[in-house]
Amino acid sequence: MLRYTHHLEYYMGSRGDLRKVTDHETRFRCAGGIGILREEVWVNGKNEVVRCNLAFLLPHLSGVDKGRVLGFDNAHGAHERHCMGKVRPVSFRGYQATAKRFYQEAEAIRRSYEDESVP
Repeated sequence: MLRYTHHLEYYMGSRGDLRKVTDHETRFRCAGGIGILREEVWVNGKNEVVRCNLAFLLPHLSGVDKGRVLGFDNAHGAHERHCMGKVRPVSFRGYQATAKRFYQEAEAIRRSYEDESVP
């Protein structure tokens, strides 16, 4: 079961006028339950990515951090990598590089998790 959503929204915050250009959530069946991939991206008036949130959730696997097993965001003004409840700063080399890293790591986690659940 896949569910794909896309919304355009506008966000007014302390960083000025930001436009939310990406709001995707994909749900899929995996061993033990439902997995969720979430991608949110905001841009400024110059169309530069100024805020992002990438999250891979397996709520049935982890109750820590609302089920987020992997995530990258800059919600608190610093770029961070979340992994199983642990947070550490990461260097930001652009949104495309961050997204590529996120999806590669999420796929590796999914494969590892699926492989462990097969007898």
